[in-house]
Amino acid sequence: MGYNGHVLPRLIPGTLVKRYKRFLADVELESGAVVTAHCPNTGSMRGCSTPGTRVYLSESDNPKRKLNYTWELMEIPETFIGINTQVPNKLVQHSIEGGLVAALSGYTSVRPEVKTSEHTRLDLLLSNAAGEECFVEVKNCTLVEEGVARFPDAVTVRGQKHLAELERLVSQGKRGVIFFLIQRMDAVAFKPAGDIDPAYARLLGQVVRAGVEVIAWDTVMDLNRICLGKSIPVTLE
Repeated sequence: MGYNGHVLPRLIPGTLVKRYKRFLADVELESGAVVTAHCPNTGSMRGCSTPGTRVYLSESDNPKRKLNYTWELMEIPETFIGINTQVPNKLVQHSIEGGLVAALSGYTSVRPEVKTSEHTRLDLLLSNAAGEECFVEVKNCTLVEEGVARFPDAVTVRGQKHLAELERLVSQGKRGVIFFLIQRMDAVAFKPAGDIDPAYARLLGQVVRAGVEVIAWDTVMDLNRICLGKSIPVTLE
């Protein structure tokens, strides 16, 4: 117990000018200077890259980095949105270790980045002294429309591969979980984005029928930290 979430670095406010080439974002700082920041979310970021939006950057003094700034958060009237896709895996892992996820309690070991087949890794392996194993794949979700969190925000062949791998492990008697972490605070439900990636939505329904579990949680965040929030109801229709 005692885990209090992911502590954010010191944040620098600015205004998004544009996001481009997946990895880059131009941001106007309050001084009027325009800097290019690393965008750590390489997805489509549908609904999360509107020019003129208030954003927050961290700054690195690592001389080996090409870009000194990293885009961490954005702010819209309803919520902050976490942009850094390196946060979800760590946040979920430490929250499970801290006993904050009741559905994933009872395990004494949590290992990250576990190779499960020749070409596949899953995010977490939970295990206990009885030899029970639970494989967890964490997905970052930032798309929310009319209060409904949706995943994916672009076609994801890699995501389909992870679902199929969880289904394979469940068929061998293991426990398999897909954990959608919603990096914002304005979702009241979760459902797959079948209009964006029909194949992913169909496969998600298939693997759930085969015994793979779906968990969705939102987050609570401010300019200091990002914490696990509450469990969000999931609808697969």
